[in-house]
Amino acid sequence: MKPIVEIARQIGISEENLEQYGKFKAKLADELWDELKERPDGKLILVTAMNPNPAGAGKTLTTIGLSQALNLIGKKTVAALREPSLGPCMGIKGGATGSGKAQILPADEINLHFTGDLHAITSAHNLLAAMIDNHIHHGNTLRINPKKIVWKRAMDMNDRALRQIVVGLGDGNGITREDGFMITTASEIMAILCLSENREDLRERLNQIIIGYDTDDQPVRAQDIQAVDAMCVMLKDAIKPNLVQTIEGTPVLIHGGPFANIAHGCSSVVATKTALKLADYVVTEAGFGADLGAEKFFDIKCRQAGLTPSAAVVVISVRALKFNGGVKVADLETENLPAVRRGFENLKRHIENIRKFGVPAVVAVNHFITDTQAEVETVFELCQELGVEAALSRVWEKGGEGGVDLAEKVARAAEQPSQFRFLYDEQQSAKEKVETIVRELYRGSGVTFSPAALKTLQKVEAMGLSHLPVCMAKTPYSFTDRPEILGAPTDFTISVSEIRLSAGAGFLVVLTGSLMTMPGLPKKPAAEALRVEQDGRITGLS
Repeated sequence: MKPIVEIARQIGISEENLEQYGKFKAKLADELWDELKERPDGKLILVTAMNPNPAGAGKTLTTIGLSQALNLIGKKTVAALREPSLGPCMGIKGGATGSGKAQILPADEINLHFTGDLHAITSAHNLLAAMIDNHIHHGNTLRINPKKIVWKRAMDMNDRALRQIVVGLGDGNGITREDGFMITTASEIMAILCLSENREDLRERLNQIIIGYDTDDQPVRAQDIQAVDAMCVMLKDAIKPNLVQTIEGTPVLIHGGPFANIAHGCSSVVATKTALKLADYVVTEAGFGADLGAEKFFDIKCRQAGLTPSAAVVVISVRALKFNGGVKVADLETENLPAVRRGFENLKRHIENIRKFGVPAVVAVNHFITDTQAEVETVFELCQELGVEAALSRVWEKGGEGGVDLAEKVARAAEQPSQFRFLYDEQQSAKEKVETIVRELYRGSGVTFSPAALKTLQKVEAMGLSHLPVCMAKTPYSFTDRPEILGAPTDFTISVSEIRLSAGAGFLVVLTGSLMTMPGLPKKPAAEALRVEQDGRITGLS
């Protein structure tokens, strides 16, 4: 690794505008934006993927490798990524810093505590929770209805035992009521931090958080609890983007980490806008498949922040195509051209969807050693029939050099005049927005809303908030709300179980199927493999 001051110097950041956390990572000082804000923006490239599956696609890996490759072909490039969550790191997914010759360093520090951003968000979230119960304990002058408190507690760990709990047991410990935990990446404060333009915007958004309802069924907000100033103190440094580097020395701004199946799944607006002033090309990613992360990137992040993407990369693998074509994980290493063709229907739908936003797309075929020449050629033939550019990506093996063809095709696509547009108009009702996404992107035939969801929609209308975008919370593994239905299904119904109003973040969270906001650990958690060696090195962190 190069010293972080050297990485910063590559993109014109002086040491005075760095707040260093050791030798290899730093936060960007507030003053930097004043120096950059009048510069023209570079081109914004989104990296998304087909529906994720056990076979793997390699979205973050490709984002990192593409940023290295663009620098190799002479395009001044910065990557902008999310921060990993400890929950998945200790669970089944592992870390989120890439691998092989396309990874971000120092990987172990980034995957664990990094610069403390997720801890700060967790603390701010739980401070508000504590002040709610404290207010009720000391007289409840706001007349908060304990049965209608919607603000749960949070922790950055997978723990199914905390999904539903009872608090306030015993004498003098506050009112006894039902409560629960969500993972920090699902916290509205995480979404707020990632969508805020600056500290002033952060404060105003925190003010608008709805923590519950009073005995007249009127909303009670964080500002009513007098918690916001203290929350801003907790988040004072967390709102500053973090600068690190790839294995080849490409600068990376890594900041914020909302999940894409229960939040909007994109890195922060502050980091993205800063990167656009520092580079000619900014490569960013949105979580899970294009049906979740990319849609929210376009309809929520770009809408709120005024961003215009120049191109999108859809990451696939031959293995992932075969899995969507009905092949079991144990048989993915066996050549199966019919399964490749069947699974291609999943990719085809994602490409069609990207085009609905007016964004040119390039397919990145993330190469695995078990891919056969016939399978790769079949993918390229199918892409050609679809009229979409494709490139074989070997960035895991070769780093930037293995992504040069991809970089050149992405650069050409980004030079096309922008025709970017949103999927729905913000003046549509919330119900119409959900139905539009289900019909246009998922290809479902209808939506069923639970009585509780319909009641929330009525409340949203009454509060004058129906203009907010919707944040679909569903399984990432399928276009439907049932993870076992793979490929490109049609004529299905999406079931909306609950709708949550994230007034501070500025969107409605639409929960579908049986989705949960607190994951559990698998039978054999990744945490079992972690070790600290005698020299302090960490091993087993995937």
